[in-house]
Amino acid sequence: MKQILTGALILALTLLMGCSTMKITDFEDKTPKFILEEYFEGKTEASGIFYDRFGDIRRQFVVSITGKVEGDKLYLQEDFVYDDGETEQRIWTLTRTGPTTYEGTAAGVVGIAKGQIAGNAFQWTYTYDLKMKERTLRVTFDDWMFLQPNGVVMNRATVSKWGIELGTVVISFSRMDEKTSKSLAMDHAAE
Repeated sequence: MKQILTGALILALTLLMGCSTMKITDFEDKTPKFILEEYFEGKTEASGIFYDRFGDIRRQFVVSITGKVEGDKLYLQEDFVYDDGETEQRIWTLTRTGPTTYEGTAAGVVGIAKGQIAGNAFQWTYTYDLKMKERTLRVTFDDWMFLQPNGVVMNRATVSKWGIELGTVVISFSRMDEKTSKSLAMDHAAE
């Protein structure tokens, strides 16, 4: 019986490791072109959910975001309100380090977040000390954002620890200035 379980585990791990993963280069030709500084400068709102690896929704939230661009830096102030009434503020500093690369810092982020952009996609990974009730859990985020033709940005972040998926965050971002959001998408769709 032990050999059967061991064999099944090896087969399952092999299948999981064999699954293809997205690469940022897969999106180079996708439009509209996503330019972080243009999209997030000013006011943005978002709504999101966190669901665990079993598909159960654990948390829902809204976020008000204020972005400011100064040189090669994008500052984002995120004000979260969770469905249980808890509030949280996170302030990101994103620095463009090359034509398609970014680095970011924020309280709770361990080290430096690394990001890449191509076409309509932005992918970013970082380690984060996630506060959970009375303890802190160090987790890894694999975060993907996609600018849609209507100006909405869809975000899917996989949260894991030691390579084991704990859950997924799904967020929808919308510019507060509807006209700006649509014009950004339409301008870049023509490119």
